[in-house]
Amino acid sequence: MAGIGRASGGVEAAPASQQGMRRQNLAVVIGVVAAHGPLSRADVAGHTGLTRPAVSSMVEELIGRGALTETETAPSGRVGRPGRALALNDRGPAGLGLEIGVTHLAACVVDLRGEPRVWRRVERANAGRPAGQVLAEAAALGAEAEAEAAALGLRVEGRVLAVPGVVPNEPRGLVERAPNLGWHAVRLADHWPDPDTVPDPENEANLGALAEYWHTEQAAQTFVHVSAEAGIGAALVIDGQLFRGARGFAGELGHLPVHPEGAPCACGARGCLEQYAGEAAVLREAGLGGAGDPMALLAERAGAGDAGTLRALDRAGRALGLALTSAVNLIDPDGLVLGGAYAELADWLLPPIRAELAARVTVRPWTPEAVRRSALGRRGPVLGAAWSTVHRIIADPTRLPALPAP
Repeated sequence: MAGIGRASGGVEAAPASQQGMRRQNLAVVIGVVAAHGPLSRADVAGHTGLTRPAVSSMVEELIGRGALTETETAPSGRVGRPGRALALNDRGPAGLGLEIGVTHLAACVVDLRGEPRVWRRVERANAGRPAGQVLAEAAALGAEAEAEAAALGLRVEGRVLAVPGVVPNEPRGLVERAPNLGWHAVRLADHWPDPDTVPDPENEANLGALAEYWHTEQAAQTFVHVSAEAGIGAALVIDGQLFRGARGFAGELGHLPVHPEGAPCACGARGCLEQYAGEAAVLREAGLGGAGDPMALLAERAGAGDAGTLRALDRAGRALGLALTSAVNLIDPDGLVLGGAYAELADWLLPPIRAELAARVTVRPWTPEAVRRSALGRRGPVLGAAWSTVHRIIADPTRLPALPAP
């Protein structure tokens, strides 16, 4: 079940109130079905330790909220009625993920199993355009995706928007800055056409990291996820939890200095990683223009053996290796993941990254295999956005309204 194979955090202490205890038990039941289903009610009782009457009560409520379905299983050859199995409802609650990139807009709807059911992507040059105009187009794309999902029997219960910028912990709904879009202090509710469908914004690198964690059954518990489009983003997952920092600004790897007296950066500092491993820097070093899809062009030229492109990617990989050495020594991760467009360039970036790490990480054990390519690539942020709603529902199914009686 894509996107829901792993929990998003540890189990909280049992709530004191009876209502809180029931909410927790509902989450336990739906979580077991999500991880191991289809299951009979007896199987759920066995997995959870709850009594069968308690499980039946929880199941009836979850069916009444549209979260679970119960169907007859295939005949077993034994005398008696066929068994019945519980599964997550694939025609009920759903999550909508939206993404605003520098060169595109995207939307994805996933069902409660985490399976993508609707995909939409359009190319748009969003840099420098008014935020209201970009957000209106994203809203229209989301509305189209929701309409298509509704035709499949899905109802969107949550919306999350991936943006290439800083989203502070407080106040929610604010994009503090997105330099590659030209945004500063953009409040989504001020621009979104429908006040009932305003999404929760989140940094695209953070969502890419969460998608990686949820999607990969054997993913590390503590890792750094590095991705690139126009800029370079990083996200930290520590003990299975996204680390946002005190104010939500964690992960600015692109502005870690790798050559302190190096090239000036648009941020005002010098020698930042983006000046050596960012899209514009690699294209410039390779002697290529930025028309079309720059990262796809780099992959094409590198695959053809173009010497300038290979030299530029080697330089970028070594700069990434320098920056990631600091991350390894600071937080002691289990692994490093190249996501986003970097995943498409991993064949050429991984060797110099691994070489730098091997030479510089000397105070702890380290293996080259700890750095790997993401299987999700550029789809990670929009999938992470859509899966966020699914995880919230499974963590607290009482978010779902009860369905009207038939």
